[in-house]
Amino acid sequence: MAFSLCWKAPRSPWSFLQAVNSGSPLFLWRTVGSCLDPKMKAYLEENTEVTSSGSLTPEIQLRLLTPRCKFWWERADLWPYSDPYWAIYWPGGQALSRYLLDNPAVVRGKSVLDLGSGCGATAIAAKMSGASKILANDIDPIAGMAITLNCKLNGLNPFPVLTKNILNTQQGKFDLIVLGDMFYDEDLADSLHLWLQNYFTHGTRVLIGDPGRPQFSGHSIRHQLYQLVEYTLPEPTQQENNGLTTSAVWDFHP
Repeated sequence: MAFSLCWKAPRSPWSFLQAVNSGSPLFLWRTVGSCLDPKMKAYLEENTEVTSSGSLTPEIQLRLLTPRCKFWWERADLWPYSDPYWAIYWPGGQALSRYLLDNPAVVRGKSVLDLGSGCGATAIAAKMSGASKILANDIDPIAGMAITLNCKLNGLNPFPVLTKNILNTQQGKFDLIVLGDMFYDEDLADSLHLWLQNYFTHGTRVLIGDPGRPQFSGHSIRHQLYQLVEYTLPEPTQQENNGLTTSAVWDFHP
């Protein structure tokens, strides 16, 4: 089976919920390139392609899996690490990133937490738009490496990446939390909803990007959301996401 088929479906819960229960260790990637393992860095560079095409944000360059990459077509079980969900620019993240680039006042001078950061595009968009403090969060340490590489591609000093599941922890206060494509599993959606409600009581604004997956559209959180904008997805993104045609940004108002 071609690898591309594996990434066209919504993400599975894989180890995200397992990490909540296991209390996985915290890894904080520092903001210097020397922290990147040279062999891992070389492997990522060899098996991804730098691209800025086919997405809503052509001004952001990212290392992604594309049809020109070996593992787009190779059997998924031959990829030697955890599933590289960070190597796909998901449509919810694209919408969030586009919105922040078009509306820099939303993040200018503010502290931002990018939850489930993946390739780091939304955090990068926040930095480009003038955010004063950014923390990217993803449970996969390899995503942390990819985010650091993507920062450098865009001429940015890498920001901290916290590779730990934080849904059962207390974090410092942020002005804004952004999360894209996280509502792909019902149990995870319930956990996110509860966690976000707790954060909102501290005055933090929450923006959610999603292309309308059933787990999001049918969840009770929809009653607490206001749609800010909807984008038509570029044709390549539509093809890679089972024909989803649009993606929207929602403001959370519990």
